[in-house]
Amino acid sequence: MECCRRATPGTPLLFLAFLLLSSRTARSEEDRDGLWDAWGPWSECSRTCGGGASYSLRRCLSSKSCEGRNIRYRTCSNVDCPPEAGDFRAQQCSAHNDVKHHGQFYEWLPVSNDPDNPCSLKCQAKGTALVVELAPKVLDGTRCYTESLDMCISGLCQIVGCDHQLGSTIKEDNCGICNGDGSTCRLVRGQYKSQLSATKLDDTVVAIPYGSRHIRLVLKGPDHLYLETKTLQGAKGENSLSSTGIFLVDNSSVDFQKLPDKEILRMAGPLTADFIVKIRDSGPADSTVQFIFYQPIIHRWRETDFFPCSATCGGGYQLTSAECYDLRSNRVVADQYCHYYPENIKPKPKLQECNLDPCPASDGYKQIMPYDLYHPLPRWEATPWTACSSSCGGGIQSRAVSCVEEDIQGHVTSVEEWKCMYTPKMPIVQPCNIFDCPKWLAQEWSPCTVTCGQGLRYRVVLCIDHRGMHTGGCSPKTKPHIKEECIIPTPCYKPKEKLPVEAKLPWYKQAQELEEGAAVSEEPSFIPEAWSACTVTCGVGTQVRIVRCQVLLSFSQSVADLPVDECEGPKPASQRPCYAGPCNEEVPEFNPEETGGLFGGLQDFDQLYDWEYEGFTKCSESCGGGVQEAVVICLNKQTREPADENLCVTSQRPPQLLKSCSLDPCPARWEIGKWSPCSLTCGVGLQTRDVSCSHLLSREMNETVILADELCHQPKPNTVQACNRFNCPPAWYPAQWQPCSTSCGEGTQTRSAICRKVLKTGVSATVNSSLCPPLPFSSSIRPCMLATCARPGWPSTKHSPHIAAARKVYIQTRRQRKLHFIVGGFAYLLPKTAVVVRCPTRRFRKPLITWEKDGQHLISSAHVTVAPFGYLKIHRLKPSDAGIYACSAGPAREQFVIKLIGGNRKLVARPLSLRSEEEALAVRKARPKEALQTHKHQNGIFSNGSKAEKRGLPADAGSRYDDLVSRLLEQGGWPGELLASWEVQDSTERNTSSEEDQNAEQGLLHLPFTMVAEQQRLDDILRNLSQQPEELRDVYSKHLVAQLAQEIFRSRQDAHQDALLKPSERGIPPVAIPPHKHVSGFSSSLRTSSTGEGGGSSRRPHRKPIILRKISAAQQLSASEVVTHLGQTVALASGTLSVLLHCEAIGNPRPTISWARNGEEVQFSDRILLQPDDSLQILAPVEADVGFYTCNATNALGYDSVSIAVTLAGKPLVKTSRGTVFNTEEPAITVDVGGTVKTVGGVNVTINCQVAGVPEAEVTWFRNKSKLGAPHHLHEGSLLLTAVSSSDQGLYSCRAANLHGELTENTQLLILDPPHVPTQLDDIRALLSATGPNLPSVLTSPLGTQLGLDPGNSALLGCPIKGHPTPNITWFHGDQPVANTTGLTHHILAAGRILRVANLSGGSQGEFSCLAQNEAGMLVQKASLVIQDYWWSVDRLATCSASCGNRGVQQPRLRCLLNSTEVNPTHCAGKVRPAVQPIACNRRDCPSRWMVTSWSACTRSCGGGVQTRRVTCQKLKASGISTPVSNDMCTQLAKRPVDTQACNQQLCVEWAFSSWGQCNGPCVGPRLAVQHRQVFCQTRDGITLPSEQCSALPRPVSTQNCWSEACSAHWRVSLWTLCTATCGNYGFQSRRVECVHARTNKAVPEHLCSWGPRPTNWQRCNITPCENSTFQPHRAFCRFPTRRQVQRAVPGTEPEHRAVDQLSQGS
Repeated sequence: MECCRRATPGTPLLFLAFLLLSSRTARSEEDRDGLWDAWGPWSECSRTCGGGASYSLRRCLSSKSCEGRNIRYRTCSNVDCPPEAGDFRAQQCSAHNDVKHHGQFYEWLPVSNDPDNPCSLKCQAKGTALVVELAPKVLDGTRCYTESLDMCISGLCQIVGCDHQLGSTIKEDNCGICNGDGSTCRLVRGQYKSQLSATKLDDTVVAIPYGSRHIRLVLKGPDHLYLETKTLQGAKGENSLSSTGIFLVDNSSVDFQKLPDKEILRMAGPLTADFIVKIRDSGPADSTVQFIFYQPIIHRWRETDFFPCSATCGGGYQLTSAECYDLRSNRVVADQYCHYYPENIKPKPKLQECNLDPCPASDGYKQIMPYDLYHPLPRWEATPWTACSSSCGGGIQSRAVSCVEEDIQGHVTSVEEWKCMYTPKMPIVQPCNIFDCPKWLAQEWSPCTVTCGQGLRYRVVLCIDHRGMHTGGCSPKTKPHIKEECIIPTPCYKPKEKLPVEAKLPWYKQAQELEEGAAVSEEPSFIPEAWSACTVTCGVGTQVRIVRCQVLLSFSQSVADLPVDECEGPKPASQRPCYAGPCNEEVPEFNPEETGGLFGGLQDFDQLYDWEYEGFTKCSESCGGGVQEAVVICLNKQTREPADENLCVTSQRPPQLLKSCSLDPCPARWEIGKWSPCSLTCGVGLQTRDVSCSHLLSREMNETVILADELCHQPKPNTVQACNRFNCPPAWYPAQWQPCSTSCGEGTQTRSAICRKVLKTGVSATVNSSLCPPLPFSSSIRPCMLATCARPGWPSTKHSPHIAAARKVYIQTRRQRKLHFIVGGFAYLLPKTAVVVRCPTRRFRKPLITWEKDGQHLISSAHVTVAPFGYLKIHRLKPSDAGIYACSAGPAREQFVIKLIGGNRKLVARPLSLRSEEEALAVRKARPKEALQTHKHQNGIFSNGSKAEKRGLPADAGSRYDDLVSRLLEQGGWPGELLASWEVQDSTERNTSSEEDQNAEQGLLHLPFTMVAEQQRLDDILRNLSQQPEELRDVYSKHLVAQLAQEIFRSRQDAHQDALLKPSERGIPPVAIPPHKHVSGFSSSLRTSSTGEGGGSSRRPHRKPIILRKISAAQQLSASEVVTHLGQTVALASGTLSVLLHCEAIGNPRPTISWARNGEEVQFSDRILLQPDDSLQILAPVEADVGFYTCNATNALGYDSVSIAVTLAGKPLVKTSRGTVFNTEEPAITVDVGGTVKTVGGVNVTINCQVAGVPEAEVTWFRNKSKLGAPHHLHEGSLLLTAVSSSDQGLYSCRAANLHGELTENTQLLILDPPHVPTQLDDIRALLSATGPNLPSVLTSPLGTQLGLDPGNSALLGCPIKGHPTPNITWFHGDQPVANTTGLTHHILAAGRILRVANLSGGSQGEFSCLAQNEAGMLVQKASLVIQDYWWSVDRLATCSASCGNRGVQQPRLRCLLNSTEVNPTHCAGKVRPAVQPIACNRRDCPSRWMVTSWSACTRSCGGGVQTRRVTCQKLKASGISTPVSNDMCTQLAKRPVDTQACNQQLCVEWAFSSWGQCNGPCVGPRLAVQHRQVFCQTRDGITLPSEQCSALPRPVSTQNCWSEACSAHWRVSLWTLCTATCGNYGFQSRRVECVHARTNKAVPEHLCSWGPRPTNWQRCNITPCENSTFQPHRAFCRFPTRRQVQRAVPGTEPEHRAVDQLSQGS
């Protein structure tokens, strides 16, 4: 606030000005936007594909101009156009082909990539250099440039990003991914150097895979590049790249430049095939190729589904895995393909619990397991860490980590690592010994050895570790020197010595003792290495080092190792004790009197650890006799804790101690063999193994016998298991060979093949054939040879030739490159079409087929090709090709007629052969009447000509259908799409191709807009028309032609439904064929007639009834009378007094006429009359007469019916059916609206809504009062529901509306679901549990289940069922309903789903069944209740316990049975147990066998001895007496065991040791040091061996304590000084601490006292609060100034600063 008060006067004015300006700006923006109206809707897209533009407008509401734009744009239709659509700019240029430019027509081609004005329509005349701007701007949505997404809008080029958004700057990455990060591809670059020679003329440079982008190769040198390609379908190609240019290689653009000294190859990509770039030798010099491209990562990791649960119940786990997936072939491949890309990161497995339900009871009792059934998860398990790689300064140590799995028996096995990846893997490497290595520490120099002149001075250099302890391990090379010269400036008065005076004790001795290092000299000497680290981190441990006898070779200046006896003098100690401080982290107080007792115990250091037995190992065998070994550990006798074995004396280790165990004989057990190889490499294979029940008789002899499986009580292990359970790659599976193509002689056999993929579930699935490898031609066709045929070309009468003709009429309605036909038909085709006509023959050699045209023999020419095997090909039809073609196969002959259709959809007249067109024109001018008659004959179906013409059949057989086809082409009822295609054909030729097909019939199925009709159908129409009255013939001809057009389209719809539903797969645009408006009412109900007038004479053939359809409008004979024929709509007016409905029918026998109204028979009365001519007359019609009247014509051969609608004042009328349609079998049903439809799912349901009204009523469909979209509608108001399901169930309403009103009729659709077993049984199980928690229960099933019960028990039977409507359930016992079963106590619960049976007895046990029924079907499920009875059974004897001798017995086997099935013996506890006695068996003499005694003691303890045993051949009698027999009797049966063997082959070794060294080791106590001696292993001959050879012998000690005068030192402390403060927290005091000799009381180096803790030399004192603010030191310290002193020192101090003084006082 003070800041505000102190602001300058101008500040508020500036602030107010800023606020005013801001408000004005905001209001101006608000006003500017408020002047505009809201944006209008978006316009239609300028293009249907390829990316177009749409705009939205808004209106300015102000009288003045508005700021901003009134139009905005956005992109639309961003989907790729089909290949046949062509270039959008090219379409705009071609639109000007029909417009003259400077008086001449041109074919215009687009000019793209204009740098100056890319949005103008510039086109170039084909074949010329003329470039013209045909329009100032192209249509919106046209690309500015061919290689860019930018588009022209309103003549301006607008930026479009790869996300197809205007103004977006998002680009594709190098991999072709919009706004990608480049992670889906990798950069590949490299260099190739040619290695071509005379024998190797070409070589591969690099293989560039499918989908690669931005490829660039540069070849420098004389050689030449060329390409090899291979598509994904296996098609191979080659391009020589002979010249500079841009080529299209396998749909990939290749830019190639050939320069004198190099070649450059560029491909933008993505490649549509695999490219292999090769080099061909073209010169003596070598060439180099540099290449770079972006390769797609086509193999990626894909996470799999969860594997099956590890346990079926009681809780288990399941994991996912990752599989390597090929993006090109959509197949799973080996993992190494994904490892090839470092960018691929394998996803970690996911884990989840599964099957957590408790395990159910089994075998009639609840099995109680002694362990938890929950399956433990896999886990990581690690081995111990290895030794550290470095003793200090940081090293590493490693260990092995593996994934293990433990089964419920506790067995641990190693499994794949991915099973443990749900948790992080333990590290396998870790740092160790990261502390600093020991360093040299130099102490202070000693005084100079002289008092004048030149002398020497010494210092102690110690190796100090990271804890500050004196230790070994420092490098001798870096050790500082321990002596140096010194000069005393005082002059000497005695003669000067030549050398400096050496130091005397104690300095020299002390430095020599502590140096502990020696340099190699030319004299053999012991050279010790550095001490190792102490073996413990606290307490007393040991240190070791290596001591070698070495000598310096003066000549080579190298060091050589010598035997130990070459060095004189005592060998330095190799081991010594070390003290690492107390282990309890307490600093003991120093007491000189107690030091003797404390360190005197160090002599007993070796006795601190000792060996002891601790239990035994697990028995080596579970039965039949095994051994246990005593466990020996090294124990700390004070703490009684295990210690490292190195701390115990190896020589004192106790001997090995063994004892027998598991002496009981082994029971029978399963012997398991190895798994066999997998039977399949993929899918689901099988492995088998041998599993047998065996019994071990003798472990020593390894004698076993095979027993029956039931003697092994444990569950038998599986003998079969699934293996290689993964998806197979797609492969071809051929079908059976078809019969031979010929009945005699040589022919061919074919077979089809299906591309299938065997899944890991074992199911074989059909997949796209492109995923399978290319199928060799030889695998689908093979030659076959039958009996020899008759003479070629002239078969016998019995087997005459036959031509399989197709009696069809073909009408081409759109240009196509090539069409295939079969002889026997008529083809009306467009010019410039290539035609292939096939003549399929049987029993005739195809090379002998001959062809004629108009009776003249045909031979091959440039225009017409007569191919072998019965083909005729005409290249690009022209008018002269029209005619009658005939193929002849011996006596068999068939024709094929070709006529041409002109651009005005009229038939082209054949050119005259004798006259030119000018002559023909002159003749027509000279004889106009004849020409007129000829024209009339050609264009009118009826003329006053010959009899054949009067019958409707033209005299020329080749022109039989010309008039009908001409009327079809002129028909106005064709679909709009077809008419549009005809109009386009008139101006430009479409370039649409259809693939050739070996089977011409099959090929026709793929021809778009080629209409096909049966000749028989056209003949019937012509014959029917000829029988019509003269006055109606012209009218009927028009409508029959219209109906024929509709039938052609409908038949094509039915035959090609697949092509219409999936046009993208065939490349054919779908064609919807609605009936044309002005013919729909008639053609939908029109039927053709094949006979003449009704009531024909006996000479006429019998025919079904046909009602004549007359389409004349209702005639108003008077103001009150209406007369009409069927097929029309009658609108009743207020003055209508009479309606007459005519019905004329023909047929033989004469049909009977009956009338029905709205599906019910008409009841005649005095107002509704039936006239003698079968017409129906309604007098004084009323509103109740409104409806659909149907005329039914019936005779013995069939019936026909046609309806007419009678409406009131033109109001809409709907034909209804009030019944219920029930369907369970038909795949498709059709009903009239108004009733109820009950059907099963999957059925196609068509609901007809036939309406009438004047004007014609419009039909709208609703479902549950919601309007349905157009895709459901069919023609004439019908509704089609395909494959109905429960989601389609509901009320469907048809609303007919016109100007006079509307009418709605409803149909209820109910979807029936037959009774079936639900997939999930949790609901019924929960219901059973809630009904009887403690009662046994069982679920019925279609195959039957069983439940065993004790007599008198109760049980629940559940009937799991689903269906719609809900099925009714009836229970049966045997064949009778449970209600009729006597002696059965039961209750039906839960609406029949549960049956409770109480007090089960022998009469009530047996099979129970539940019958579930509804309208859709029925289902029976069964379950059996069985009274279980337990009893003891004495079965056959067990295997004899011995094979011979006098000890063999057989024990009878006692089993507890339930219905002949063995169960747990506890169930028979209440039954009387039979007495069983063992039976002697195999009491016979045993065969002779070798008997051996135990081995004798070895003759020598070392150095090689001998031990023996006695081997005899003995025979065990049946009496049990063993008698010796001849050795020959045993030799025949077995090899004689050895009776002598060598023993104790090890060398005789002993420990040897040297004499004790000097007592000059480090001090370890008062007057206590360490001395060493060398202990080594040697033979009795004095040969030195490694110490391991003597490890079995007690090792003499190599270190001991000794008395040393130098160690007679202790710490001496002085008195504490006065405290520096009397109070507060800052007082301290110090004292002097020094190491002094015990005898001389002189100071000595502190390391001589290091065996004891060093007393502290300072401490805090007087830590008490001070009572006043003045600090009272004992010396001259400063005093804090008081507040008054501060005020006096600082004049003018303000009052507000008093708080600072108060704060200082408080402190």
